[in-house]
Amino acid sequence: MIAMILAAGRGERMRPLTDHTPKPLLRVAGRPLIVWHIERLVRAGITELVINHAHLGQQIEEALGDGGAFGARIRYSPERPVALETAGGIAHALHLLGAAPFAVINGDIWCDYDFARLPAHGAVLANSDDMAHLVLVNNPAHHPNGDFCLEAARLRLAGAPKFTFSGVGLYKPALFADLDRNAAAPLAPLLRAQIGRGRVRGEHYSGAWVDVGTPQRLEQLDKDLRAQQNTRYD
Repeated sequence: MIAMILAAGRGERMRPLTDHTPKPLLRVAGRPLIVWHIERLVRAGITELVINHAHLGQQIEEALGDGGAFGARIRYSPERPVALETAGGIAHALHLLGAAPFAVINGDIWCDYDFARLPAHGAVLANSDDMAHLVLVNNPAHHPNGDFCLEAARLRLAGAPKFTFSGVGLYKPALFADLDRNAAAPLAPLLRAQIGRGRVRGEHYSGAWVDVGTPQRLEQLDKDLRAQQNTRYD
C-alpha cells in the first residue's frame, strides 16, 4: 500500500512558528510531526510514501531525503506557486499513487492509530463499490459538532451522534480522476457527494488524536508526550 502525507499547508494559525519552518517539521517530544507518521507507517509495513509540499517545501525534502534513514522510500509532489488544497494536492500526485486504494494522512495531526489496519481496509475498499474509508474520532473542544454520522460502518451526512474526521483516510484513485491536477480543490465536497450516494465506509477510533492547529496545541502535545516518555523510563 502507498500512503500520502499531506504537508503543503501554509500553517497560518501556527504563525510565527511557520514563518521559517514548514508545519510538518515542527517538533513535539524531540521529533518533527511528520516523522512520527513516517515511523508509525514503516512499523506498520507501509514503506512507499508520497509527500506533497509547497510552503518552504525544500526544507521537508532536505530533512527527510529519500526516506532511507527511516526504512521508507519517499517521493515528493511539489505544488507551485501555491498549495492546491487537499483534493487538489492528491489529484496532483495521482500519478505517484498507483491504481489501488491508497492512504492519506494529514501532516498536521498526531495520533496513535494503528496504521497496520489500513491495508485490510484498503482490500475491502478495492473489492467494493465504495470510494473511501474514513477514520473518525471523538469531537475535540474546538470542533464540538463533528462532521459525519457513523452507522454500521457507513458514513451519513445526517444523524447523531456525529464524529470528527481524523485526517486519516483511504481513497480510490477514481475519486480524484476528474479533477484538474493543477487546480486547487477542497476534499470536503467530494466526500459529501460520495457519502450522499452511500459510498463511504468508516470506523470510529477512540484513541489518542490531536489536531495540531495552533501553537498552544503544539505546546500541550509536546508536554503530554514528554510526560509519557518520562513515565515510561522512570
